[in-house]
Amino acid sequence: MENKQYDREAALALLRKYVKSESLLKHALTVEAVMRHFAALYHEEQDKWGLIGLLHDIDFEMYPEQHCFKTRSILAAENWPEEYIRAIESHGYKLVNDVEPITNLEKVLYTVDELTGLIAATALLRPSKSILDLSVKSVKKKWKQSSFAAGVNRSVIEDGAAMLGMSLDDVIAETIRGMQKVADEIGLRGIVA
Repeated sequence: MENKQYDREAALALLRKYVKSESLLKHALTVEAVMRHFAALYHEEQDKWGLIGLLHDIDFEMYPEQHCFKTRSILAAENWPEEYIRAIESHGYKLVNDVEPITNLEKVLYTVDELTGLIAATALLRPSKSILDLSVKSVKKKWKQSSFAAGVNRSVIEDGAAMLGMSLDDVIAETIRGMQKVADEIGLRGIVA
């Protein structure tokens, strides 16, 4: 990016200041990778999409009751652009705020945030414990079990897919592909024969 202040190193350092949980850090890396993957599909700026994905839950651990609200003060204090802040706020649409996802970037973040959790949980249940051999069919099977990954808001994912004009299967497939690119970093390489 043109301004070094908004590079990945700076974003990671800021994230680690507010997020200590290993699972939340892995989630941030997961969403970053998926956002970069979708940015490539949309011929958009992968670095920007990735940084927004990386920082999307920056306020979640320290301020769970103010999730998506504290983001603004945290990032504004560090002079992050309004576009990034608004995009991050939009992933809380209908959950904690009324910041509707408008751009493709915002719609993708809104859709994949919850979905990555369901996909990771599905991969970990497989004998291989790997994202590398995970199929859409396996995820859809677990999708139908409401008790599985019960905290995942499936209606958000469905709404997001509709906003993007994509089928649920296609959104799941592309999200898996994005996660596969960082299988080692997110602990989902597993043992693939």
